Amino acid sequence: MDVQVFGTKKCSDTRKALRFFKERRMKIHFVDLKEKPASKGELRRFVQKFGVDALVDRDGKRYRDMGLASAHRGDAWWLETLAEEPGLLRTPLVRNGKKLTLGADEATWKDWVATN
Repeated sequence: MDVQVFGTKKCSDTRKALRFFKERRMKIHFVDLKEKPASKGELRRFVQKFGVDALVDRDGKRYRDMGLASAHRGDAWWLETLAEEPGLLRTPLVRNGKKLTLGADEATWKDWVATN
């Protein structure tokens, strides 16, 4: 199983995901969103499954700093903004082939490990 984890090194949930897969000796491809933002195509996969609202970290510092609390924007605007401002994303975004999770979702990750 080859797992791709999108997040930042400072995010505790991202560190949990990395530790979870590392402890199970899974091959991990980590994308640090501070160094390399996720592509729009990659984000679109997560938006299709979870919806754009689920991807936005409305409790995060970057969201408050940008003054987006009263922003009423369409999905296309959010997709563009999330690609440019990875600090607005709820992380980790984890992909295992076509299977996706958002945030710390150990129950789903355990299912992935059990089926491989």
